[in-house]
Amino acid sequence: MIKELMHDPIFLAGKSETATKEDLPVAQDLLDTLLFHTEACVGMAANMIGVKKRIIAFLDESGKVPSYTVMLNPEIIKKEVAYETEEGCLSLLGGPRKCKRYKNIKVKYLNKDLKPRIKTYTGFTAQIIQHEIDHCDGVLI
Repeated sequence: MIKELMHDPIFLAGKSETATKEDLPVAQDLLDTLLFHTEACVGMAANMIGVKKRIIAFLDESGKVPSYTVMLNPEIIKKEVAYETEEGCLSLLGGPRKCKRYKNIKVKYLNKDLKPRIKTYTGFTAQIIQHEIDHCDGVLI
């Protein structure tokens, strides 16, 4: 179900809680909401739809065909090659803001079947994941 976007910076600055199997409907709502906003957005975290759970959804360009991926409890376990960039966010008013990202990251997470996964991401997909994990940690760019 498509949800309204959260814009309250105090809510968004709070850390998200660990997601469980009971949160799978939230993961679907997050994906539905992201797909609704694809013209303006490439990733979302659950707090952007008002739920403080560690769930992200994003455009995944790491395969041969771009697709959308959902991660529960994502954690970056390795990061390499720092760089400075600018990012915008649907939840925050104003233009792009400067931030530090890494070109290569390794992420540990649960997929939508609650199976543990570890995967390496690079480039723009890695940048999206870092932005959304920041949301889960209450970090606003």
